[in-house]
Amino acid sequence: MKPRDPTAATAGREGGTIVLTFSLMLLFLIGFAGIAIDLSRLFIVRTELQTALDSCALAAAQELDGQSTSTTRAINAGMAAANLNRVNLQSANWDGQAKVSADDISFFDSTNSATSDSVAARYVQCQHSQPGVHTFLLQLLTRYSSDGFPTTHSVYAVAVATRGHAQSTCPIPVALRAKAGKGPPNYGFAPGEWVTIYGKKIGAGPGEMGWYNLDGSNDAKETAIELSENGKCGVKAGDSVGTPGAQTSVDVPWNQRFGIYKNKDSASDNHPDFTGYAYTSTNWSNKVPQNAFSGDGGIGATAKNYLTKRAAFASFDDTGTDLKDGAQIAFGDRNALNSFKSVATPGAGGEHASYGYNRRIVMVPVLDTTSTIVDFACMLMLAPLAGPNNDGQMEFIGNASAIDTPCTTNGLAGGVAGPLVPVLVR
Repeated sequence: MKPRDPTAATAGREGGTIVLTFSLMLLFLIGFAGIAIDLSRLFIVRTELQTALDSCALAAAQELDGQSTSTTRAINAGMAAANLNRVNLQSANWDGQAKVSADDISFFDSTNSATSDSVAARYVQCQHSQPGVHTFLLQLLTRYSSDGFPTTHSVYAVAVATRGHAQSTCPIPVALRAKAGKGPPNYGFAPGEWVTIYGKKIGAGPGEMGWYNLDGSNDAKETAIELSENGKCGVKAGDSVGTPGAQTSVDVPWNQRFGIYKNKDSASDNHPDFTGYAYTSTNWSNKVPQNAFSGDGGIGATAKNYLTKRAAFASFDDTGTDLKDGAQIAFGDRNALNSFKSVATPGAGGEHASYGYNRRIVMVPVLDTTSTIVDFACMLMLAPLAGPNNDGQMEFIGNASAIDTPCTTNGLAGGVAGPLVPVLVR
């Protein structure tokens, strides 16, 4: 009988030890890889969700103007802004999971107490849990754990915003000059007073309005760019503006704010105000101050003020979608807007409600005699423009820094005075 080789037995035991050691090392490697990859995925999804909720809170806070409809408008604006974002590795439909809804948006008063009172609401909170975020490598560890590892996880985010004074802001490229001998806060204008923007006149005299480029240039194309949805931000008191030449295309971005579109433009890409209902001397009868914002000077049973029409999400055609019918209401001329094509849809389920936000209550620079910005006024865009060189009209609401102003726009927060802008506080 051949004697047993002791080295062979030793080699076998060493091989088994190596296999066991490698298996344990592989387990730890998978675990570390799972932590690195899967937790990174969860972190990315949470970051995307946080961005969406920040957008929600800022858009909603913009509507907290103390009016009776502010929370309704805030909820609609918050949902619209949040759900434009992509979540779950840039999924347009959030990987089939629920997006932000009205139940995710709540309000608080100045003492930080929960409230449903639109007049008292000063803070808005958007919160949302994103379920169904898949993990992959961590699932492989299930067989090694008595508790197991779930195949999906949820991430949660929250954002709170309010309105605060701005260092700089985002006005539209028209400007106001004080009436002769008048100064702040209202520069000689009565709240509710209508002021004409002269389409063919370069610059503006005392008590007038005109087109002005916020970047200080004289390029007419720049005016339309600054009036568009992206606008011109970073504008502050002390900046100088430029006087552009004849306008060629300002009517397009101006009218988009009323939900009136050319060609293939649409409400989903070119957001309207909450209402497109327009005001002219044809359908509004008050003498100075006319007060289309909150007054009672309508001609006819259906002609109500802006706040009423905004609450109903009225279109340019009031309850309809016919451009010519809307032109008849506003101008008494069915052919007044023949170069345009379509109107945003009205009502709670329409495009003004789904895609709208405050686009007609706007910030306007107040200029001194050297075309330097000295202040900002809050104004209401009254009616669409039939053409780029036509006169337009706006209603003076008040100084943009007033605490109860409805004029909240985007801009850089952190100032101690001046216009109010949405600002994140958490």
